[in-house]
Amino acid sequence: MRRLRHSFRPLPMRLFFHLAILLALVFALSCKHRGPVMGGETMYVSAPQASLRDHVAAVYNRVGTVKNGDRVEVLERQKRFVRVRTAQKVEGWIELRALVPEETFEQFQRLAKDNHNTSVVAHGATRVELNMHVTPGRETETLYQLPENTKVEMLKRASTERATPEEIAAKKRAFFAKAVGESVKPRPKRKPVPRPAPVQAPALNPVAQEAPAATQPTTQSADQPAMPSSNPAPQQEPQPKPMDDWWLVRDQQGHVGWVLARMVDIDIPLKVAQYAEGQRIQGAFVLNTVQDEEKGAVQQFLVLLNANKDGIPYDFNQIRVFVWNLKKHRYETAYREHYIMGYFPAKVSNEDFGREGWMPVFTIRKQNVDGSITERKYRLIGNVVRQVLAPGEQLPQAAHSPDEPKKDASGEKNSAPGKASTHRKNKR
Repeated sequence: MRRLRHSFRPLPMRLFFHLAILLALVFALSCKHRGPVMGGETMYVSAPQASLRDHVAAVYNRVGTVKNGDRVEVLERQKRFVRVRTAQKVEGWIELRALVPEETFEQFQRLAKDNHNTSVVAHGATRVELNMHVTPGRETETLYQLPENTKVEMLKRASTERATPEEIAAKKRAFFAKAVGESVKPRPKRKPVPRPAPVQAPALNPVAQEAPAATQPTTQSADQPAMPSSNPAPQQEPQPKPMDDWWLVRDQQGHVGWVLARMVDIDIPLKVAQYAEGQRIQGAFVLNTVQDEEKGAVQQFLVLLNANKDGIPYDFNQIRVFVWNLKKHRYETAYREHYIMGYFPAKVSNEDFGREGWMPVFTIRKQNVDGSITERKYRLIGNVVRQVLAPGEQLPQAAHSPDEPKKDASGEKNSAPGKASTHRKNKR
């Protein structure tokens, strides 16, 4: 029987070297977007609610649920997903877009601390589900979400230029790139396409313009300079950028953040709000309470209003005090001041006036003609409002808001928006 011989030849060193490089490359590609993260990294859930998966795939099992504001510990990353551990020690995969870094959480914490003693301008309720932003702007960081009809305290007002959809998308791309450790390449700027200059007809000779067209030629010599056009094309004025108004609000859990102003309704009785006359109510303060035989306890209000548009640099331009008529059982205007430039905060309290007793007082901040801002104090005496001045005190002249109607030579206002101005004109 013939014995079979087996010969073993060692692999060439070059082939062994190439195989080692191939294995290292495969391992590096498989770990490019996956791997453990530095220990102790913390993130917070910004979505209203999100599910935790057992693995990243089209079909998965839900192993847990997290809600808005929950703190999670990051264990591993894989492209758009991260594996996290909750406070209840539940581990699972979640989409990265549902989380924000700890830095954003700390910014909201500082915002709440800095405004802990800020005066409340008004109380309101959200119209829809809203994101709370760390600074005014649609493209800024968000964390907490307010469900529809959430009661909030309104603290400050601000106006910003409205961000374009491209700016918002670029901000999101930069955030996700930073979260996964990638660099964002700025988009190349498009070169402006040169537009051909408009063709202008050659200017006619003045003599030829007077003569009949049949006898006078309208041609122009090539070396004759062209006459400037008598009717230049009108230049279009640049359109102002759209603006957004924002409110700094605090919810019942103590979270503080900026929300779109138009999405929050001020909590004020409808019988008072109906007198806004197309203006936007910016602030509402309870001055005191009176007792009505039919209605019981009824609140009397200081209301601050402004024009119904975003981007106005001052907070309000009108003061109105609404008191309750005990005989007619309805609200009436006890005081009204138009066309001022007022700024928050406004203050409401009670003050002792000696023999006259305790009375409701309110203080507002007005801009003066010299640009300075001073406080003005008023008190409510029954159904009458009077300004409070110290002996010999003379306040500087207050500035008028730009929306005040202009007066003609006779002293009459050319236009006065609002029903109240019309009533005054009819009474003359």
